[in-house]
Amino acid sequence: MIQGYSLASVSIFGVLILFFLILDLFSHRQDRPISLKNAGLWSMVWVAVSLAFAAYLAQSQGSDKASLFLAGYFLEKSLSVDNLFVFMAIFASFSIKDRYQHRILYFGIVGALVLRFIFIGLGTSLLLLGQWVLIMFGLFVLWSAWQMYKQMGKEDGEIEDYTSHWSVRFVKKFLPVYPRLDGHKFFTHQNAKWCATPLLLCLVVIEVADIMFAFDSVPAVIAITNDQFLVYTSNIFAILGLRSMYFLLSAAKRYLCHLEKAVIGILVFIGLKMLLHVSEVFHISPNASLAVVGVLLTTGIVASIFFPVAEGGSNV
Repeated sequence: MIQGYSLASVSIFGVLILFFLILDLFSHRQDRPISLKNAGLWSMVWVAVSLAFAAYLAQSQGSDKASLFLAGYFLEKSLSVDNLFVFMAIFASFSIKDRYQHRILYFGIVGALVLRFIFIGLGTSLLLLGQWVLIMFGLFVLWSAWQMYKQMGKEDGEIEDYTSHWSVRFVKKFLPVYPRLDGHKFFTHQNAKWCATPLLLCLVVIEVADIMFAFDSVPAVIAITNDQFLVYTSNIFAILGLRSMYFLLSAAKRYLCHLEKAVIGILVFIGLKMLLHVSEVFHISPNASLAVVGVLLTTGIVASIFFPVAEGGSNV
């Protein structure tokens, strides 16, 4: 994957990622919701780091390599916008409070570093497998939208006992699961044995979602360049930035009362888009997809500003 690149190029990429991941973890070591200001700051940090790496590539490898990196970076970023809304649906499904979401996404990033490396190493050989996988994931996204719709407007309480949750019912057939949260722990020691907590199950679902989206986005980037180092680095910088952007969306949701409706509409669109693409009935271009997502988000934001909901749930 690194053939043709100097040890310095690989080392600089690794050091940048490691340094800012450690800084990110240190900055968010306490379990508390990410503020809008903090989310915006970290989103800008990852964009700046990505552009700085592109500038280094231009200086050390030439402008062609830097251009290919940026093309892959922006394409992956645009194709991965869907991830933000699916992550929100997954957290809603598990009733994971804002204070734990950064921890889950942080370790999700660590997993993505490894899984994307494997995925890109296998390359287009996964395309055939990806067809039926995307069908199943498209249906899952539609199901997630339906679950969010059913919960909309209800009291936003935590689940205390996950015994009847679909993830616990499935995983406990194979692994011991403790059906309650134990702070921010992924494992807990109960009844003289180590058990997975619902937080770990949510992390696994987040990782699976990232892999599912990789079936769609990675081949598109490979079509731009088959340089695996550029594909990998552009992927990693893009998904790191997008996961920071997730907290912008999550923080905004606390203040914009109709944004959840827009997110549900976007999830329906994402699910249908995936099914249409796999069935080859109709292909929605990345630009058209971004336009639809942008219109739905803007509608939710504008509606929240001009038609706020008063206490008690009635419009004012």
